[in-house]
Amino acid sequence: MSAAHTRTHDDGPHRAPAGLRPAPSLPSRRSMMLSGAAALAGVPLVTAKQVPAEGDTHTGHGGPGPSPAPAPPASAANGTGIAHAGHAGFQGGSVPPERAGIDPTAILRDFDRGRTSSLPDGRTLREWDLVALDREFEIAPGVTFAGWTYNGRIPGPTLWAREGDLLRIHFTNAGSHPHTIHFHGIHRAEMDGTPGIGAGSIDPGRGFTYEFDAVPFGTHLYHCHQAPLAPHIAKGLYGGFIIEPREGRPPADDEMVMVMNGYNTDGGDDNEFYTVNGLPFHFMDFPVQVRQNALVRIHLINILEYDPVNSFHIHGNFFHYYPTGTMLTPSEFTDTVSQVQGQRGMLELRFPYPGKYMFHAHKTEFAELGWMGFFEVSPA
Repeated sequence: MSAAHTRTHDDGPHRAPAGLRPAPSLPSRRSMMLSGAAALAGVPLVTAKQVPAEGDTHTGHGGPGPSPAPAPPASAANGTGIAHAGHAGFQGGSVPPERAGIDPTAILRDFDRGRTSSLPDGRTLREWDLVALDREFEIAPGVTFAGWTYNGRIPGPTLWAREGDLLRIHFTNAGSHPHTIHFHGIHRAEMDGTPGIGAGSIDPGRGFTYEFDAVPFGTHLYHCHQAPLAPHIAKGLYGGFIIEPREGRPPADDEMVMVMNGYNTDGGDDNEFYTVNGLPFHFMDFPVQVRQNALVRIHLINILEYDPVNSFHIHGNFFHYYPTGTMLTPSEFTDTVSQVQGQRGMLELRFPYPGKYMFHAHKTEFAELGWMGFFEVSPA
């Protein structure tokens, strides 16, 4: 475990010497940020000077490379210093993707289908290369995060396969700590990415190939399972893993993945920032663009550490929800769903009216610390 994530535990009540008052406990960075948000609604939470990082690269498609900055929509910061009217945001808005090193909009629809070839039995073989890399990101204006990543991005690539395919994931650890990849699914024990079983922990400079069949179909995830588990996940080693049913689903007009995560930046036991696809408030400044009446399918994955429950709520609409994506019929029709860590599901909805519709965690604290955004629906 890194020093930044070392925790201390209280061994019990401590009595102050006679005549002395015990020192007050220091508030966490998160509590101070929330206190400021409550006292000054709409005033920026983070006032650190924005310093562009030289040589920053864009990683929204799973690898480094230059990317132009997307033009801010009319709804973005308007020069007043308050990017999100009526909400606590950042001075000047969210960090531009090309400076942050993460592009949540690109990650939305970036499904990596791997390299494919045919097996003698007629099945499809899919192969990917995943590399663990240490990398810093500017997640909020002036706030950098020392991440541990798969392929240099948070979240890692969204791997897409069809039920019954044979999958090979060639993993190389180019980071500074031992890591693994644990896939949610059905496979042999030695392919589980668990320390002490099979290849177990993969040391820096070493590699291993995970191989298993793509079952069951559904919305899944993968993450590092190296001890201590919490920081290995919280620092960014996770990604989506989608297995399409063998016979497919009714086609969606627009399919996307949303990975709910958080960032612990002060070494405590909670998060100071919350996001979908890696950057706080990104979808406030760059709304998700969809078309009126189009069938929108969202693979929603919760990989949030240090908080027991996360949630998704949409304004002005309802969605059909498929828990874990392992059914072909939905379990409910709702506008809010909760997920514990590692839980996931599939949402399907259509927007009957054009306009802007907010989506966010239905936990005010998470929303005010970055987990909110807009869908912008254009007329059909």
